[in-house]
Amino acid sequence: MSGEPSPSSADGGERAGRRTDATDATGSDAPPGSTGSSGPIESTALTESTDPMEPMGFRDVEAELAALRRLAHALDDLFEVPGTNYRVGLDPLIGLLPGIGDVPTSVASAYIVAQAAALGVPRATLARMLLVVVVDSVVGSVPLVGDLFDAVWKANSRNIALLEARVDDPEAATTDRRFVLVVTALLALVFLAVSLGAVVVAWWALGRLGVV
Repeated sequence: MSGEPSPSSADGGERAGRRTDATDATGSDAPPGSTGSSGPIESTALTESTDPMEPMGFRDVEAELAALRRLAHALDDLFEVPGTNYRVGLDPLIGLLPGIGDVPTSVASAYIVAQAAALGVPRATLARMLLVVVVDSVVGSVPLVGDLFDAVWKANSRNIALLEARVDDPEAATTDRRFVLVVTALLALVFLAVSLGAVVVAWWALGRLGVV
């Protein structure tokens, strides 16, 4: 009879109803096996880091530290002194070159500090690391004596040790702040004493010459 629905039309209505229910549940007319915006989504992307020591996200801190360790080892401990257990690196050896010897090693030392800043090391620690590099550069610029000082001071190894310690425990930066303040105060006192000594010597010399 014309008033009764055909089996095919009834099946079509049921399929349409099931599609409507699936669309309402997922929020979109998605193919089977997919999820809508409200369902969980699996992703193979790297998880962005929330570690405060990784401010740029997606950083492989261990790989960067390993690279910096290799650089510091090359600069400070690459060779063993024959007959001893003491090691020296390229820093004091390159420093023997007249004129430009201290330039490449100073750049390498500055690079370690820059990488520490990129890793999010506290500012007090960065100040201490910079102070280590400044001492190394100033004293290391003295011919021969400076190269011997570089072999003992090992500025890069010192800074790597500071970097690793602060990556593990950023709260310990308070120690670095006190260190910087104490050393700065001592340097200021030394500078003042040298300046006063220079004035006294100059006054004595002028007196001997009969100028004053």
